[in-house]
Order: sequence, then structure tokens, then C-alpha cells
Amino acid sequence: MTTEATLTTTSTAPTARQVWTRARGITLAVALLLVAAVAMAAVRSTDRHGALDPRSADPSGSRAVAQLLADRGVSTRVVTTLGEARAAAGPDTTVLVAVPDLLTSRQQTRLYESTASSGGRTVLVAPGSPSVERLAPGVTADPLNSSRSTLAPDCTLPEARRAGSADTGGIRYTTTHLDADSCYPSERLATLLRVPATSGHGDTVVLGAPDILYNERLDEQGNASLALQLLGSRPHLVWYLPSLSDSAATGGDEQKSFLDLLPSGWLWGTLQLFVAAVLAAFWRGRRFGRLVPERLPVAIRASETAEGRARLYRKANARDRASAALRSTTRTRLAPLVGVPVTQAHAPEALLPALSARLSGDGQTLHPLLFGPPPGDDAALVALTDQLDALEREVRRS
Repeated sequence: MTTEATLTTTSTAPTARQVWTRARGITLAVALLLVAAVAMAAVRSTDRHGALDPRSADPSGSRAVAQLLADRGVSTRVVTTLGEARAAAGPDTTVLVAVPDLLTSRQQTRLYESTASSGGRTVLVAPGSPSVERLAPGVTADPLNSSRSTLAPDCTLPEARRAGSADTGGIRYTTTHLDADSCYPSERLATLLRVPATSGHGDTVVLGAPDILYNERLDEQGNASLALQLLGSRPHLVWYLPSLSDSAATGGDEQKSFLDLLPSGWLWGTLQLFVAAVLAAFWRGRRFGRLVPERLPVAIRASETAEGRARLYRKANARDRASAALRSTTRTRLAPLVGVPVTQAHAPEALLPALSARLSGDGQTLHPLLFGPPPGDDAALVALTDQLDALEREVRRS
């Protein structure tokens, strides 16, 4: 009757519980970042939904202005493309550009070419530099904006004098046109300009802030009067809301890279994720001083350790490592017995002559045993082990 020993294998792979314990901190942080991003996006989208849109009843919308103009016989039409805005320009039309800074330089130039000689009115809402320089040549935006507050007209423009004080402010402008009307000054710079056209009867009105067009601000001060007079001078009002999907934005010789098409929020979000990843890597890789050895909770016999290592060598078919470990240990034990320092135990020129003198033999026969190549199979490895044991016993007896 024969009994076969079954070798049990022990897995060193982490369990699902261990993986969750290690990763739950990072997972929770990522989840919190995602929730915060969604919440911020939702809040911002609700706060600014329909801003300056004459169809929107939100606080930042402009539906109230459009309804008041309709009561006075002024029709309002919303357009979102440059082609529609250019085609609508005419002597009986007011073209309002809600966000001029969203237009590319090529779009701004083409729009000015259509409105400059149309004979109508063009209203630019808070254009910055260099947008205002293309849409209203001769007008420059001051880099230091004023706070939005109630200002007095302080000019001869009839619309401003009838409206009185209004909630203007924002961007301030200077102009080289001598016949321009500079109104609602803030620190001696105008926040509302009316520049007559060089040819025809049209003009361009530059507003430093959109506050007088908002639903929530229309009933304050003289905002409603000023807005209705500026936008109701012609029977038709074209409200141009620039769109990022406008095909004209991609035309011409302007080439945009992939990064130019990404919103700035995505770039900031990517930077924050990168910083978070670096901090997480630093946190996981931190060290609090040198490593301190700890005592094992149980005593493990040396024979069990040797057997476990032998099984690992056998499983990996690592006869070279096993033979090297056996020879190295044997040389370390033999060196003190023959008077060779342990530091020179692995030098053939020091160990072999001492062993030959001790055993009265030829050192060349000991070289293959102590420094030879690895065995070719398991039987040769067992034979090597026996020969090393025999050599050590013989040296000890002598």
C-alpha cells in the first residue's frame, strides 16, 4: 500500500476584500469629485440658462424687453448664424450682437462689412478688446473694468437723457470719433458709446454691460427706458446669439487645434485630476523612517522553510538557483574549517588550494563540485547534494 503526499498550494494574490480595502479611499475620492463636478455643472447651467435670450424668462434672460418692444410694434427675431445676421442688416433693422467675443476675428470682420453701410443700427453688448476694435473701428476697450453700478448719463444723447440714471458700468471705452456720444462715464471713461456711421444714416451703440437687458434688472432705475429706446429705433430687431455650431466659425484661413475646441473647464478639471493622482501616488508611496523588523507571531522551523523554498525551486524548475544556493552555503561552511576567511570563501584561487592541502588531494577535482555548472536534471541535482554533504563530512573528520 502506497501513500501519495498531496502538496497544497498557497495563493499570494490579493483577495477581493483586500483589493476593496486598499482602493476604497481612492474610489470614494473619485466619486466625491464626480458628484461635485455634476453639482457645479447643474448649478451653473441653471444660473445662466438663456442668458440674454429674448425667449427666456429666467432672471438673466431678456424676454421682458422683447415683449415691451412687441407692444410698441417692434418685431424681434432671433438668429444664431452669421449668415442670417448679415442678411438681416438693413436701414429699418437693429442688429443686436449678444456676445461679440464669441465670434472669431473673421466673423467679426464680415459682420462689420455688412452692418457698416446698411444704414441701420448695430448694438454691441459688452464687447472686449480686440472684438470692439473690429466691430466698431476707432473704439478701444479699457483693460480696467469698472464695477457695475448706477451711473448718470452726463451726455447729450437724447435716449440717455430721457432714461436718466441706469445700471450700466462694466467695460469702459474710449473713441477717436469726434462726433461720438460718450455716456454714463465711470472715472471719465464712457460705458455707453454711440458712434455714427461714416456713410449713411446708421450708427453703432456699444454697451459696457448687459444689465439693462436682464429681466431681473429691467424695472430698476431707467433701465427699461434706455433699453427700449436703444433697441426700438427701427421697426425690426434682429437678436444675434452667436453659436459655436455656426459653420462660418470654421471657415476661412483660421485653423483651430483640438485644445481650442475644448472648454476651459475641461482643461482645469484635467489639471485637478492630475494633481489628485500625484497626491494619491505620494500618499501610497510614503515612508515614515527606516524599515523596522518585526518578530513573527509564530515560530517556524528551519526545516519547513527549507522545504517550502525547495518546493518553489522545483515548481519553477530552477535547478540553477538551487545548485547555486547549495554550493554557496557549502563553501561558506567549509572556508572556516580550512583556515580561509569567509570573505574569500567564493574565490576558487583561495578555497581550492586550502581544501586540497587539507584532504591531500587534487584541487582540480573539487572545482567542478564547488564551482561547476548547474545540473541538467533532478537526479544530477540530488547527486550534487550528496557529494557536497560527503565533502563537508570528510573535511570535518580530517
